[in-house]
Amino acid sequence: MPQVAITLAEGRTPAQIRELIHEVHEAVLRTVRTRPEYIRVVVHEVPRTHWATGDITLTEMDAVTAAATVKEQS
Repeated sequence: MPQVAITLAEGRTPAQIRELIHEVHEAVLRTVRTRPEYIRVVVHEVPRTHWATGDITLTEMDAVTAAATVKEQS
């Protein structure tokens, strides 16, 4: 029974998450050739304040990007 775990930073719409689940399910079905009801897809959403790259959280990166955008528009 295939199980796929996906971890994403929060911020996607329910429709985007649903589409992701569908596409992953279809890919597993196509490549593993198992019964559809045996496929499990789990999506974990992590708050952007709890995800860091190089000791900078995604929230902090968002703030830097937003500040740079405002500066460019000035």
